[in-house]
Amino acid sequence: MKKGSKLAVFIGIVAAVAAVVAALSAVLLYLDKKKDDEELEHYLDCSIQ
Repeated sequence: MKKGSKLAVFIGIVAAVAAVVAALSAVLLYLDKKKDDEELEHYLDCSIQ
């Protein structure tokens, strides 16, 4: 393999790992916000009664 193609493969792998980490972070943040919204809704329902 040429030096340029090894570098391209390395950059591709790093980019793929970064994409997976970004997607995982987005999912975790979405689920955390959803949980917070449910807790807030429960708190408001209980405080009204």
